[in-house]
Amino acid sequence: MNPVDVAVIAVALTAHLTASVYAYLDAPDHGMDARRWGLRSVAVPMFGFFAYLFEKEEKKRETTDDDREDMFSDGIFEVHESRADDTSLADSDEYDYDPEDV
Repeated sequence: MNPVDVAVIAVALTAHLTASVYAYLDAPDHGMDARRWGLRSVAVPMFGFFAYLFEKEEKKRETTDDDREDMFSDGIFEVHESRADDTSLADSDEYDYDPEDV
């Protein structure tokens, strides 16, 4: 075999194993089964690893959606808690809205 072919195969195999080990070691940090994602990454070379990355992002999005709900004050509109004490336009004398004028 040509040395270039051997080098290409070695780089591809190293990248595949590195991605699989990364999925195996990183999965428990995101509440996923390490053995399952490690085996998927090994069994289905690059698709398994990219499936892991997408699933990890989906898990992250689920947890941030729960945190997002805590940021908003209760009310008709979702108002960020940093703006919850601002006065609305309807409370000011500067803006008088009369529905009959429309």
